[in-house]
Parts: sequence; structure tokens; C-alpha cells
Amino acid sequence: MRFLQAACARIDALNEWIGRALAWLTLLLVLLVFALVGARYAFSLGSIAAQEAALWLHSMVFLLGAAFTLKRDAHVRVDLLYQRLDARGRARADLLGTLLLLLPFSAFLFWVSLDYVAMAWSVREGSREPGGLPGVFLLKTLMPVAAALLGLQGVAQAVAAWQRLRAGGDAPAPTHGVGP
Repeated sequence: MRFLQAACARIDALNEWIGRALAWLTLLLVLLVFALVGARYAFSLGSIAAQEAALWLHSMVFLLGAAFTLKRDAHVRVDLLYQRLDARGRARADLLGTLLLLLPFSAFLFWVSLDYVAMAWSVREGSREPGGLPGVFLLKTLMPVAAALLGLQGVAQAVAAWQRLRAGGDAPAPTHGVGP
């Protein structure tokens, strides 16, 4: 059990680090979009490569940020029922939701994206637009990476829910760094 707890702590740390890095990418994205809009309206200038760079940053934030969002318990859920459950019920819902929904989804996304990514790598896919960014295959590689990170974080969440259930539901749900 100690090994499992250590592995879960490393998964949490990895996704926390990725999330903090993504926060800086989000700032870069905002600045890039501001510059694109300013250049377009002030100087009638545009850049396909810069527009695609904004799309790439947006994709990276959403794909890689999913596991971080799950770690921080900031994802969307139907709280109408969840908020009415006691601690044990919440732990049970978290465990079942992870095992029956999140982990199968992550595995499916990983499996389905492999052929898509392999094809992109085989032709070293680039932008379809003249002046666009090369290396689209690198961006597509983020799909299985995102699925793997989400699945790993799901395992960590399932272990935490299991531990809360074993403790009789009395143990507080992990805050994962959220709060004051």
C-alpha cells in the first residue's frame, strides 16, 4: 500500500507541475491573441503561423490541463446528487465514477488516438495552410499523452477514494492544493 501511495503522490506531483506550466502557456496564449488582434486591426497584418501557434497553445492547455483539473477537483460534475451525499457516499461515487467512466474513457481515447497519431508521424504531417506551422504530428501526439495523464490521475483519484472508504468515509476528501 505504501508503494501505491508513493506512486499516487508522484502522479499528483506530475500533474500539478504540468498544470502550473500550463498557467504560463495560458498567459502566453492571451498575449499572442492580443497581439494578433492588434496587428490585424491596427496594421491590417496577419500571420497564419501565429494564428496556428495560438491554436496549438489552446490545444495544449485543454489536452494537458484535463488531468490537472481532475486533480484539483475543478471539473464539471452534476452536484445536485453529489452534494447531498455524506462523505462515504461521495467516496463511493468518486470511486465508481472513476472505475466505470473515467478509466474506460481514458483507455478508449488512448487506444483510438494511437493510429491517428501514427499516421501523422508516418508522413511527418504539417500544416495544410501555406505559411503554417510544421510538425502538426507533434501536436497530435498530445492526444494519447493527455489520455495517459488523465488515466493516471484517475488511478490516483480512485486510490484516494478507496482510502476514504476504508477509513469509514471520515477522512476528508483530498483538497489537492485547492483553497486558501
